[in-house]
Amino acid sequence: MAIARVTEIIAGSKKSFDDAIKKGIARANKTLNNVEGAWVKDQSLVLEKGEIKEYRVVMKVTFILK
Repeated sequence: MAIARVTEIIAGSKKSFDDAIKKGIARANKTLNNVEGAWVKDQSLVLEKGEIKEYRVVMKVTFILK
């Protein structure tokens, strides 16, 4: 039987939501062992003078404990 844990992370990118997701997963893999999955909980934009400054995602990342 495996035991899993879920943690919430926030990642950002100046390029796109897709890039923010990829950066968030890459960073999670540096810190967490056995990352098994993730789902995007929320997406938001940071605006400056009406222009998109940053794309942000809030993700739930699941990893297996050993």
